[in-house]
Amino acid sequence: MSRYTLAIDAMGGDYGPSVIVPAVILALQEEPELHIILVGDLDNLQNQLKLAKIKPASSQLTLHSATQVVSMDEAPALALRNKKDSSMRVAAQTVKDGLADACISAGNTGAWMAISRYVLKTLDGIDRPAIATALPNQKGGATTMLDLGANVDCTAEHLFQFALMGAALAQVGNDGRAPSVGLLNIGEELIKGNEVVKQAADLLRQSTLNFHGNVEGDDIYKGTVDVVVCDGFVGNVTLKASEGLARMMSVMVREEFNRSWLTKLIGLIAMPVLNRFRKRVDNRQYNGATLLGLRGVVIKSHGSADQVAFGFALERARQAVASGLLERTTQAIDKLTKNQASADLKSSGDSL
Repeated sequence: MSRYTLAIDAMGGDYGPSVIVPAVILALQEEPELHIILVGDLDNLQNQLKLAKIKPASSQLTLHSATQVVSMDEAPALALRNKKDSSMRVAAQTVKDGLADACISAGNTGAWMAISRYVLKTLDGIDRPAIATALPNQKGGATTMLDLGANVDCTAEHLFQFALMGAALAQVGNDGRAPSVGLLNIGEELIKGNEVVKQAADLLRQSTLNFHGNVEGDDIYKGTVDVVVCDGFVGNVTLKASEGLARMMSVMVREEFNRSWLTKLIGLIAMPVLNRFRKRVDNRQYNGATLLGLRGVVIKSHGSADQVAFGFALERARQAVASGLLERTTQAIDKLTKNQASADLKSSGDSL
């Protein structure tokens, strides 16, 4: 088994080290070849380690000092300009310096994106990085969706680049099959949507991507396409609404089974089924979104992630490194870009 090193912004998120440190310790127990660099306030980190029942081996865990913390409501520009020794910035820098294979933060999304982009830079041909994650669908697989909040205002070209990156990411685990791409819209018809979406659809139809066409919100969970593309405003609202719906369903089912002694008895009988259902809709197991388009593996954890959810973000980062996600995604983007250039050249020649 290869050895992987992950750098963690230990001060980020709603709970900081109190959640992140226990999750890291558990991950190190499960993966003997995993090495983690915890970045943050050393006194705070050491206190959390003292509370742990099991001490990680020194060969598996390194503490790296950072004297500043980016708050959850801090403006990204200010965090980038004024906090050069923040736990976020130091974690990203370890990847830039080759000390870590990937970095993770549960902190301020805008600041994490701005800092990661500044430190690591974007891949050739990509104007803006995008946040992508896999969402479960009815077919038993997953639908890759982006952007989930990094870019609120997008041009048609940005949406096209998101499609390019999303297809490259989905193709990594797609057995070489060209992933189908859908553009999230208010209807499947060509005339639907605003001008930006219509222009993006035109670009996608002219590309070499396997463009399915416009898709609607319910297609995300139907598994109609492998990749769903949208701007960050729409994507983030969709994601948060989905998480809220899953939690509401869980609460409502529990309430119905607690209405009487008879429903409680039925609930006990149905408990195995309910547990499997709860596991399938538990959004914690999908925690850990990838910031695509950067020259490094960068993972964004949900800010309210608990220990279990942050553990999934750690596993997402480890899998990304183990699968060679960055290298394979870069190669896929280069290939798709070259194919597109060839198609454009052929089209230009045909028109002469």
